[in-house]
Amino acid sequence: MLTHHYLGVIIVAVFVTTVTNADINVVCAKDSVKITWRISAELVPYAARLFLGSCMPSQLKVLPTGEGEALFNYQFADCKFKKLIKGKNIFHQNELTYRPQAKPKPASFVYPIECISKRPEVWVPPFLNPGSGVSGGRGGLHFHMALLNEQLTGIAKTNVIPLGSFMPLWAAVEQKSHQPLLLLMEECVAATTPELQPGSQVYPIISNKGCLMESVRGNSMFLPRYHSSAIILYLQSFKYGLGEEVYIHCKLVAWDPEVLDESKKACHYVKENGSWELLDDPFQSSLCSCCDSTCTSRPKRGAEWESHSWSHNSVLGPLVITETSDTKAHNSSS
Repeated sequence: MLTHHYLGVIIVAVFVTTVTNADINVVCAKDSVKITWRISAELVPYAARLFLGSCMPSQLKVLPTGEGEALFNYQFADCKFKKLIKGKNIFHQNELTYRPQAKPKPASFVYPIECISKRPEVWVPPFLNPGSGVSGGRGGLHFHMALLNEQLTGIAKTNVIPLGSFMPLWAAVEQKSHQPLLLLMEECVAATTPELQPGSQVYPIISNKGCLMESVRGNSMFLPRYHSSAIILYLQSFKYGLGEEVYIHCKLVAWDPEVLDESKKACHYVKENGSWELLDDPFQSSLCSCCDSTCTSRPKRGAEWESHSWSHNSVLGPLVITETSDTKAHNSSS
């Protein structure tokens, strides 16, 4: 880039080098990718304007011919890779770009990058896969959370969800030798990151000790239980993080099924009645009345149960909520 000064006026000249017949080699690994992009001698001085998503080259080699090799060696967790799950495969997608000018100016060269791997086997609950055994574990309690398909008959085969449709979130706790337990979702939020930090921007779904706030804003609800140790949140997809990777963070709690109070409950709002309803015993729905204010603990058998920290923070994702047209585009590319 050259800068000339004439009579106090700054004139900036930007050198634009075209990229043609790109020589690009992509090697996909389990959790990472290695890309070698061979570039012309003209482009070598401008290698800092080559990108893999949001990442610059991790290394630049200048060859004896004057040509160069821009190397990108990154994890899929870096560079803003997009992760899509379709059927038995996982797709990690990104783009190589050459940007002679800074954003928001468009890239002059775009090359799609896609790595495909087999989706790992996940533990399927017995009610979804009759005859399968409970997954192993050494003592304690084991918590699970998964996205179900629309028919509630198995694990979803895609993480791409049309805006406004429902995404059934299933959670369960393996009881093993414990007495019967009641699984509750004490708090759930959506975020665009797999980890929550202080000050993270989140979208509240369940708050106030088990109140499903999305049932007020939309048509979300808890479905009737098939077992006390499992719960299905029938969550309507929302605009938060639209088109981005979204993660659902939930605090799961295993509790005494005979002891419910304002701090240990599962409540959703029933628009037909204009009132909150307790999932496990509608006759005790008065426990949900605090959902419009602040719910506090009123333990009936607190000393025995509160001493056990039977809770677990689960993260489900990434999920990609898209407009209908975007969803069709995702599916057609599979």
